[in-house]
Amino acid sequence: MFRFDRSHGTRFVAGADEAGRGSLAGPLVAAAVLLDLEGLSLGDRRALGELDDSKQRNEQERESLYPAVIRAATKVAVTVRCVRGIDGRGLHVTNLTALGRALERVAVPGATCLSDGFPVPSCRVPHQAVIDGDARSAAIAAASVVAKVTRDRCMHRAEGTYPGFDFAGNVGYSTPGHRAAVIERGPSPLHRRSFASIAYSQLRL
Repeated sequence: MFRFDRSHGTRFVAGADEAGRGSLAGPLVAAAVLLDLEGLSLGDRRALGELDDSKQRNEQERESLYPAVIRAATKVAVTVRCVRGIDGRGLHVTNLTALGRALERVAVPGATCLSDGFPVPSCRVPHQAVIDGDARSAAIAAASVVAKVTRDRCMHRAEGTYPGFDFAGNVGYSTPGHRAAVIERGPSPLHRRSFASIAYSQLRL
């Protein structure tokens, strides 16, 4: 992953990724991380050696990687979009604007800026979209960890406010237990209502 980032020929590489795009409930979280490839210590490189698409790591592994990313990064930015914002603007538009905002906040002159999967038309800094970027670029993978850990912690806290949906376990994603809880209780204020989710079609909400 570091070889991929170094192949762009710049000292600074910024990566952006999101978490929560496909969930039934909870916010969308976009993160961006700027890495100084020449300034990383040997310890930093070793600590980040386990970077991968955050979905391929379990919660404990992501929590272990999170402080390593924060220590190694030159800059980190997190952009959170709430459920009502997603419902008002639409999921795809919200996702792209959040990614663009996060990337703009960490970009420095001369840096290579990368986004996972999608080009971001609204982003005011030049960037490249990388298909499966969270499995190819260290900077994007680092952003993936930050976004996922930040969102999971938010959903764990939501368990206390909205009990009965197992937000601490499913973190807002569609599971049989989550769908059963929505059928029984109805959607909570954290549930999205604006997009044609297969799970929502099954629930006939």
